[in-house]
Amino acid sequence: MKKDNKKVFYWLLTGCALIFIMVVVGGITRLTHSGLSISNYKLISGTIPPMNEVEWQEAFDLYKQYPEYQKLNNHFTLQDFKDIYFWEWLHRVIGRFIGLVFVIPFLYFLIRKQLTKPTIKKAIILLILGGFQGFLGWYMVKSGLVDRPDVSHYRLAAHLTTAFITFAYTFWVALDLIFPNKKEVDKRLRNFIRVTLAVLLLQIIYGAFVAGLDAGFIHNHWPMMSEGKFVHKTVYIEQTPIIKNFIEGKSGVQFVHRMLAYVVVILVVMVWNKTRKLQLDNVQQKGTNTLIFLVGLQFLLGVLTILLINKAKVLLGVSHQIGAFFLLTAMTFVLHRFSK
Repeated sequence: MKKDNKKVFYWLLTGCALIFIMVVVGGITRLTHSGLSISNYKLISGTIPPMNEVEWQEAFDLYKQYPEYQKLNNHFTLQDFKDIYFWEWLHRVIGRFIGLVFVIPFLYFLIRKQLTKPTIKKAIILLILGGFQGFLGWYMVKSGLVDRPDVSHYRLAAHLTTAFITFAYTFWVALDLIFPNKKEVDKRLRNFIRVTLAVLLLQIIYGAFVAGLDAGFIHNHWPMMSEGKFVHKTVYIEQTPIIKNFIEGKSGVQFVHRMLAYVVVILVVMVWNKTRKLQLDNVQQKGTNTLIFLVGLQFLLGVLTILLINKAKVLLGVSHQIGAFFLLTAMTFVLHRFSK
């Protein structure tokens, strides 16, 4: 049987789809403040949720021992607990399922000798990324079980960004199979696209910072941060020294996220402008056109999220995260098509 065949390609795309679903459910979990509902980590038995009222009460009693209940949710009933438990349980179950989807077919293809050596190496990297992602999830949750009823925004950003990178790399490996022959490219253009992708990843990290600090619920004006002020004074006085405002201060982090949005749009427009002067094939043309459309859509979603987040936080928050996911997909595709 031919190596790197259609089955391998569909396996990789299935992994991409599952990571996408995982990120969406993770976003809902964060926005509904469900992420600390399961305080014990059981890799196998944790797949099965409480099955009767006694087990539910035991899980609830365990939740009561930790800061989130004691400091924020001590008014919760058992039904309230069940509501937040669902999203965190679903998020973890999908994570376990993704592990099986990556590992079992990989072993099958390996035994049947349906993978080339380059693809085997790339698949091993994917497995490492997936395992690291699971570790980061546990590491993130652990930060909210000690003395504060919330997870570290640094760990949240690491967890989310690793998920995005794992997706992008899985998609890249799939593209290697469907487009095995690459053309000569302008190295300066390729490097510029790489820079744009790096800035986009930085913006995704800052998006996670905003989510982790709940920084999206303040300064809900646009284009000004508040009425008549493009830069709110709290941007640079909330933390000391000043630099901490831009990595730990709510106002400062939101400000950086806003500014990076403009930078991403400008860079993507520049990529589009540079590529349209070239003789592109149909696939490259569709990729750059999709990229320019998605960056505009994502910018619009960002503005709507700023203005209306307090009225529809789950809908807008998840939509904005999905927009980032699609934009990263398009950016990865364009870079692949302009790389040798």
